[in-house]
Formats: sequence, structure tokens, C-alpha cells
Amino acid sequence: MHIEIWSDVKCPWCFVGKRRFEKALADFPHRDSVEVTWKSFQLDPTLPEHYDGTEQQYLSERKGIAPEQVRQMWNQLTTSAADVGVNFDFDSVVVGNSFPAHRFLHLAKSLGHGNKAKEAILSAHFEQGLNTSDTDVLVKLGNDLGIDEQSVRDTMAGDRFADDVRRDINEAQTLGVSGVPFFVIDRKYGISGAQPVELFRQALDQAWQEAHPLIPVSTSADGEACGPDGC
Repeated sequence: MHIEIWSDVKCPWCFVGKRRFEKALADFPHRDSVEVTWKSFQLDPTLPEHYDGTEQQYLSERKGIAPEQVRQMWNQLTTSAADVGVNFDFDSVVVGNSFPAHRFLHLAKSLGHGNKAKEAILSAHFEQGLNTSDTDVLVKLGNDLGIDEQSVRDTMAGDRFADDVRRDINEAQTLGVSGVPFFVIDRKYGISGAQPVELFRQALDQAWQEAHPLIPVSTSADGEACGPDGC
């Protein structure tokens, strides 16, 4: 089973959705046969690499969300995130363009560290108040994952993996993805948003059963059996 997940590293619900999905996957009996691929998506590609303002100012000034509404939204997110072990610190979030972070994630994925890198960069952005558009921060995250410092610096200094990021974004548009997180199972089922753990589990079960239907080995319709009304 192949699951593709489109998300932005600046999206708080993507962090919650990741944890909820992983919780469902951990209890899935066929989890060892599931391949997960993270895909890039940008909620605001017009942002500068570093926005001179707080997260609340960004949401108020550029998105038109009233400050009190921002706080209500953050309270809801904090409550929802607590159940899956995410500790948001929105007042410390560094606002900036997510394109460098997505290129770093593609580098990590090419070296077999895709899922760990996704977790690390979401935590760095939302829990640690780090600037995930900054090369030195990405070098530190890469070092923790065993990625060579020079590989990260060379990637950030050029355009490596830029086309991969754009390809993911264009693919999302082709599939009709307008918001994230968005989960696609075997290119057949689409799940929008940070759904409850139970829904993810139901989707995994349904997709697996349809891809691996039971085939009766008996050719006789008269084989002995018991049913609800007796034997």
C-alpha cells in the first residue's frame, strides 16, 4: 500500500494530522507493507524567506484574520494537539517561506530520512521557534539525522530539488488538492485534513481489504458449515 501525504511545514494541522495518521498506522496489522511518501505543498508561496513580524501579525495583516480569532484558533489547535503529543508554541514561531525547508526534505528523502526529517522540521518550526528557512538551522537538523553538512549547504546554495518541490505542488493541483494535509491511498482514496485517528484506521482497513480480497478456495457450494441459525 502506498500513501502520499501533501503538507506544508508551516501548517499546524499538518503536524497534528501527521501524528494522528501515525497513531492509526501503528495499530494497523499490515503497517510493514505500507510505504509513506511526503509531498511538498505551499500555503503561501509569496512569503519572503523571512517575514519581519510575528505569526499573529502575519495572520492578521496578510490573511485578514482578527487577532482574537487567531487566539481562538491557536487554543483549539493546542487542545487538539495535546492528545497526540504536540506542544505548539505559536508566540515563538518564525514566519518565512517554506520553499527552502521543502528542498531540505527532498534531500532527506533521497537519503532515506524522509519521515524523520518531516517530524524534525515540524517540531523545529512549531515547538522550538527555529527558523526553518535558515541554512544553519537546516544543517543542524540534517546533522541530527546523519546528513552530511556539506550536502545540506550545497543543496541550499543552489537549486537542487527545486524542481521536485514544484512537481509536487503541480501534482497536487492536478489532483484537486486545495488544502493540507491531504492523504492519498493507492491513488484511489483521498482524505482531506487532520481527521480523527479512527477515520484513518478505517480508511487503511478498507483500502487494504479492497486491494487484497479473500478468495475462497472451496469450489463446492454445499460444503459443511455453521451459520447464525445453526449447523
